[in-house]
This record gives sequence, C-alpha cells and structure tokens, in this order.
Amino acid sequence: MNFTAILDDFQSELWHFFIPVPAAIANQFIENTDRRVVCTLKTMGDSGQSVDFQCALMPRGDGSSFINVNKKIRDKLKLKVGQQVEVFLKKDESEYGLPMPDEFREVLDSDPEGNDFFEALTPGKKRSLLYIAGQLKNVDSRISRALAIVEHLKKNEGKINFKQLGEDIKNMNSQFK
Repeated sequence: MNFTAILDDFQSELWHFFIPVPAAIANQFIENTDRRVVCTLKTMGDSGQSVDFQCALMPRGDGSSFINVNKKIRDKLKLKVGQQVEVFLKKDESEYGLPMPDEFREVLDSDPEGNDFFEALTPGKKRSLLYIAGQLKNVDSRISRALAIVEHLKKNEGKINFKQLGEDIKNMNSQFK
C-alpha cells in the first residue's frame, strides 16, 4: 500500500514528528491490537532517498493514525516539517516487530532461563530490549549488552527496571574492558 504524505509536528511534549496515515489505509493493517507495519519513506524526486523501518500505526483519536519519524530517519532523508514523502506500508510479519540481533539470539539460546523470562515479556517490552540490544555497531558491545540484559531479567525474575538495566549494562561493559 502506498500513498503520499507530509511530515508534520504535533508540537507536544509527548509526540513530535510524524507522518499521518488516513483511516482507510491504516484500517487495512490493524488487526485487534496488532498495529505493526514495515514502513518505507522515500523523498520525492528522481534522486529520492529511502529508508525502511518497523513501526506501529499509532491512533490519532479521529479514526486516522500516524507513524512516528525519529531524528535518525529525518536526518538520513534530510526531512523537514512540511516536506512531502512517498510512504509504502506492508504488514510486519516478523516475530518481534524488530530485528533480533544475532548476539542477543546466541545469548538467549545459551541461557534457557533467560530465554524463558524474555519470551514471557509483553511484545512492547521485548521490542524495547531488542532495540537496546541492537543499536550498537560494535559486535563486542552488542554481546556485552545482550549478556547484561539477560542477567538483568534473571536477577529481577523477568521484571525490567530500565534505570537499573542501564547500570547493569555499564557494569557489564566495564567487565569487558
């Protein structure tokens, strides 16, 4: 499904930059509480840049939806408020709604207790941890972070305290140096 839209800004403390998605289009992808899609944004013109990312169709309250567009995506596409983009959507059929970093998968596969705690989390918490685990480019850092996340889950019996998780990640990083 494709359409054109204009980057807008809610100018609120909670939400900022977004692409509006008309209800007629969004409703084709929403099934119960599943709102996950793979979005491709492409700038207009012959030399248009594009970026693919997994996201959720967020409800606006008027029947339509929106897609958050973070700074990394805006910078890559050099997007400004008011700029028109081509939007391509397809249903996200992935298991978690974000890619599973190889290092994180290896740690989970080698630790059944940690894997059980991870699999018992809500889909949103799983995505949060996948994002945290996968945002680094250095393989050793991703391994360290994956180990810290799994140890945190085990230590807290499957509960996540994000402030403490940050500390656990710092402590694990210092062990790897």
